[in-house]
Amino acid sequence: MVTCRDILNLQLDGVELIAGESGLDRMVSWTYLVQTRPYDEHMNNGNFALLVIDDVRHTMEETHEIMEELNKLGISGLALSVVDDREAIPRTLIDRAEELSLPLFYVRWKGASFVDIDQSIGKLIMETGVQNKREGDFLYNLLFGYDINNKYIEKISGQFGLDFSKPYRVGIIIVDRKYGINLEQDEHTYEFYGNCLSREVTNMEGRPMFMRFLNKFVLLFEAREDKAIEHELEKVLKKIDGNESFRNKISGTCILGAPYSDPRDFGKSYQQAKSLIPKIGLLPNPKKKKVLSASAMGIYKFLFNADNQREILDYCNERLEKLEEYDHANGTFLIDTLLAYYMNGFNSANTAKTLFIHRNSLQYRLNKIQELIGLEMDDYVRYLDLVNCILVKRMMFM
Repeated sequence: MVTCRDILNLQLDGVELIAGESGLDRMVSWTYLVQTRPYDEHMNNGNFALLVIDDVRHTMEETHEIMEELNKLGISGLALSVVDDREAIPRTLIDRAEELSLPLFYVRWKGASFVDIDQSIGKLIMETGVQNKREGDFLYNLLFGYDINNKYIEKISGQFGLDFSKPYRVGIIIVDRKYGINLEQDEHTYEFYGNCLSREVTNMEGRPMFMRFLNKFVLLFEAREDKAIEHELEKVLKKIDGNESFRNKISGTCILGAPYSDPRDFGKSYQQAKSLIPKIGLLPNPKKKKVLSASAMGIYKFLFNADNQREILDYCNERLEKLEEYDHANGTFLIDTLLAYYMNGFNSANTAKTLFIHRNSLQYRLNKIQELIGLEMDDYVRYLDLVNCILVKRMMFM
């Protein structure tokens, strides 16, 4: 992925970085020539903004305000050019760009034109896209190819520095999106999210292979005993999802397949991860982890290949029958409350927050559960049995 550092390294004639060096690793999605307000109708996350100070459309006095507004809209960097270089960039503007870690470039009036800058950045982005597609094609063939022979494995191993004498596993990152009024803007934000994700993943330790496939992101990495890459991936996803551009709009979760030593089996790892996607909301995950695997299902994963599914289902129905009947007759959510209370560590405040109800309402529900099935809330063995019954039933019918 292209960053402001790559733009600086182009060494374009008359283009100079004057502030914001600490932000040079900001992602660049495309260029944006700043014209008239409102900027948010034209600009997208990651745009590298180009601004001409000509005292007609934009004055030097307005530049401070414009920079602040564009930064809030998620620009990657800002290039300023002053007609005939007749005015110096104010020190206050430079200092503010430093505070924002916003790369601020000065473009001499008789240096590189904005057309030159736009074309150079566009070429960089296109070349990077070709390289990413090439890697994605290799990974696609490795996971779905019908004839993965030794020669092809050696080619991929040598080209990407992978040691296939060790086990590898596949991860599928699925993205939960919230749509707003401007669908075009949402798509640009999603595209920028994918670019940021690609950059972060490919810079991880072990350099995982990465591709975008349909509406998912797929990676292949070495399965180490210390799970170092899984832990790093957890941090990467939390970092990106916490970014101001994506917070409360987009979030990602990675589902892992089992590790395999033979590259011909990597497709199995993909299929295992894919099979867990419909169950992601049912996997026990009280700590809200971003990286989940089949092991997160615990004992549940052994239940669905057995011959006694009818017996298991009868057992669960018997224990949940009174609560389910009450919920169905009264439109209540006692089953959901029972599960949420467990998942939140029996913490009333957190459970009420999760269920979007008042704590008094939560206590009323817990009392009703006790009344219906005679459950003491500190009877943890029986409580766990009921939780298991809820999860088993939900997983069996997914």
